[in-house]
Amino acid sequence: MPVSNIDQSLAAELVATAKAICRPGHGILAADESTGTIKKRFDNAGIENSEQNRSFYRSMLFTSPDVGEHISGAILFEETLYQKAPDGTPMVDLLKASGIVPGIKVDKGVVPLHLSDDETATQGLDGLGDRCKKYYEAGARFAKWRAVLKIGEGMPSALAVQETAHTLARYASICQQNRIVPIVEPEIMADGTHDIHRCAYETEKVLAAVFKALSDHHILLEGCLLKPNMVTPGMECPTRSNPDETAFLTVRTLKRTVPSALAGVMFLSGGQSEEEASLNLSAMNRLPDRGGLFLSFSYGRALQASAIKTWAGDNGKKAEAQASFMARAKANGQANLGKYLGGAAGDTESLYVKNYVY
Repeated sequence: MPVSNIDQSLAAELVATAKAICRPGHGILAADESTGTIKKRFDNAGIENSEQNRSFYRSMLFTSPDVGEHISGAILFEETLYQKAPDGTPMVDLLKASGIVPGIKVDKGVVPLHLSDDETATQGLDGLGDRCKKYYEAGARFAKWRAVLKIGEGMPSALAVQETAHTLARYASICQQNRIVPIVEPEIMADGTHDIHRCAYETEKVLAAVFKALSDHHILLEGCLLKPNMVTPGMECPTRSNPDETAFLTVRTLKRTVPSALAGVMFLSGGQSEEEASLNLSAMNRLPDRGGLFLSFSYGRALQASAIKTWAGDNGKKAEAQASFMARAKANGQANLGKYLGGAAGDTESLYVKNYVY
């Protein structure tokens, strides 16, 4: 159905949800790690990966004092959407109590793209409509779907770009049909030796294809969010970028490809350190011309690394861990306003993981 003919109550709900997430000084907590991924994080901190610990940890984040002052949305793994905190309160209710919109990760991970050079396609479209109905009933109001692309010799290939664009658009259409705001995430991995200008070129190419597909599928952009990578050099490139260079090239890329009607751009951290992710976002929001786009964060590792390290499975350190988490949440809230200049408690160590998967 063309956007001009979309049900007005549906459109109004999608727009209202997107606006609730895209509030000045706020961003998204990506707490959607799968059971396997959270195990890796817990293992590094000496924490047992039990359902009890996962429940305690996520409820600890969701009940941090004044969390709603900087976090407007939280992406959940399916287990968490239906999970209860140790005191019996549903996780969704904890979020709502702080004015945080609950979201849900809906893709089913990546599989090899046949006869490609180690490129991938994301699966999960089968049955997505029925799942979205159930997620909406459980309280989710937005969703996330991650596609993965690589920069290398002949990559990303035309096939990979086409597959990414089409699948993201189809996912977004199914979500909007079911009153759920889609986050469209075409992540170009930081793996590789490429310089920042190659990243800018490939990111521009991918985003142009994605928004063409979103248009073809009649996506209501005012009820849709983008979760892209920042424009940075590959992690194996000897020449690193500074926040001003990253900000300029990232915003230039967005202005060339992203319609201003889009509700918001919520960056992924892509393995940057907690501090680097905040400084880069803040530098973007200090630019005088951002093309009318709302630029904020949807961070996982760059919001949680210090909190996990501080907690380390010791529930007696709950308050300390919450303080670590809130220091990063506040830093990124300030970064959305272009006011973060550094110095918040947090990690400056890279959180990069090669071939990162959820």
